[in-house]
Amino acid sequence: MSDVLVLNAGGTFNKRYDPIKGELFVPQDNHAVEAIVAEFQGNLSCRIHGLLYKDSLEMNAQDRAVMAQAILDADEARVLVVHGTDTMHLSAAYLAQACLAKRIVLTGAMLPYALGAQEAVTNFALSLGWLLAGDVPGVCIGMHGLVLPHAQIVKDRQNGVFREVSG
Repeated sequence: MSDVLVLNAGGTFNKRYDPIKGELFVPQDNHAVEAIVAEFQGNLSCRIHGLLYKDSLEMNAQDRAVMAQAILDADEARVLVVHGTDTMHLSAAYLAQACLAKRIVLTGAMLPYALGAQEAVTNFALSLGWLLAGDVPGVCIGMHGLVLPHAQIVKDRQNGVFREVSG
């Protein structure tokens, strides 16, 4: 069994540019995640599972149920979910209700890995480090230098960054 399940749900993190159509798309593969994991030079015991491959704005309750079931069925107690940032908070809240015995972090990127890897790699590594540093179950979001319980972090859409909920 691996130490961590990396569940790839899609999102901007994974998007690539289609020069024929002139638009970004979510590919049906794990290329971005696999490229990042390869940088750990075999020192990371993880299993990558591609699941939904969707922009998070297209996700619905059925998709979240599929995601939760995949996590519940997994042997791993630690799960890193690569997810789109627009509805990450909705999926995190859903998983918090459904996957009580797991340690889960949702992460993503606002800039696709393929167009500039720094944000995706930073958020992935931050979230992975937090997952491996403890074993207390719960659902967090790991973005832009923060890993916080899902209800304590919010996407500041005006400034394009995740922030701790104040107050």
